Amino acid sequence: MTGNIENLGNLNMIGYGLAAIGPGIGIGLIFAAYINGVARQPEARGVLQGIAILGFALAEALAIIGIGLAFVL
Repeated sequence: MTGNIENLGNLNMIGYGLAAIGPGIGIGLIFAAYINGVARQPEARGVLQGIAILGFALAEALAIIGIGLAFVL
């Protein structure tokens, strides 16, 4: 019975690893768009930076929630 519980914990971590791919890709796309926007219009840097930080925080929140659920379940 103990081995079965340990395997469930390992499966949770594998599931989290797979789930973390989404926020990782999202963060990459957010900052790629930010860099592209600043390269096209340097004067819009201030506005774009705030939007990029907000997008980063929301995408990172998904990863944090995922690791919380992986430990709880």
